[in-house]
Amino acid sequence: MLQILLASASKKFLKKCEKELYDRVINRISELSANPFPPDCKMVLGRSEKVFRVRVGDYRIQYIVFSDKKEILISDIDKRSRAYKE
Repeated sequence: MLQILLASASKKFLKKCEKELYDRVINRISELSANPFPPDCKMVLGRSEKVFRVRVGDYRIQYIVFSDKKEILISDIDKRSRAYKE
């Protein structure tokens, strides 16, 4: 199991979202701690570090895996239309 760390943008999203979406996102994040590379994860192109993403409906969870520290940083959670803008 890997430790989950949330970036400030992710914490802000989780505070504002609806209860149903919150439950779905938290469930998906807990699954990532057991398996950081599920079959439906994809690598986000155009980034300097290796950022991966998984879907939760219309939302995307973007994360970075630090294998040496056994940590996953959830860098961003947002709707698809806004998720890839920097």
